[in-house]
Amino acid sequence: MQTKTTALIRPALTLFVALSLATGLLYPFAATGLARVFFPEQAAGSLVERHGQAVGSRLIGQYFSEPRYFWGRPSATAPMAYNGASSGGSNLGPTNPALAEAARARAEALRQADPGNPAPIPVDLLTASGSGLDPHISPEAARYQAARVARERGLPLARVQALIDRHVERPWPTILGQPVVNVLALNLALDAGV
Repeated sequence: MQTKTTALIRPALTLFVALSLATGLLYPFAATGLARVFFPEQAAGSLVERHGQAVGSRLIGQYFSEPRYFWGRPSATAPMAYNGASSGGSNLGPTNPALAEAARARAEALRQADPGNPAPIPVDLLTASGSGLDPHISPEAARYQAARVARERGLPLARVQALIDRHVERPWPTILGQPVVNVLALNLALDAGV
């Protein structure tokens, strides 16, 4: 004869094991399988390949520091790390002196890389995004860097600007966001001579 405690524990443990299997194994495997069938590129991390090798993801920014490349939005995860494991903003408020100092240092680096550029620096080249991993910059930020990239690569400025224009991604519908440029895709196109 079962005791009252055993009568309560057995169904509870059975339900615990059943729900653990359903929510811990069955659901994740089913969701992953369906994603791989219907959205294979996204399920694999939206990887960008060059010559059969993964060189990055369309979803995570990368650090480019050479003047011959377009530079992305600064990362707040760690100094220029774009670390997906610690995604997050800097949490510095607008009155925090550290935020102003970081923006000043970034502006100085941009001015040193292109001392003849008198244009105002777009804000997305000075401040990190909320995730700290943003792979995009505004078309204005890309155009700001166009002269430096063209000069460093020995290309006509018009050719670099046309390349930027070809890589502008516009949201659909347009009321849902601003046009952006994926920095990795743009830099890969430059390297490919497109």
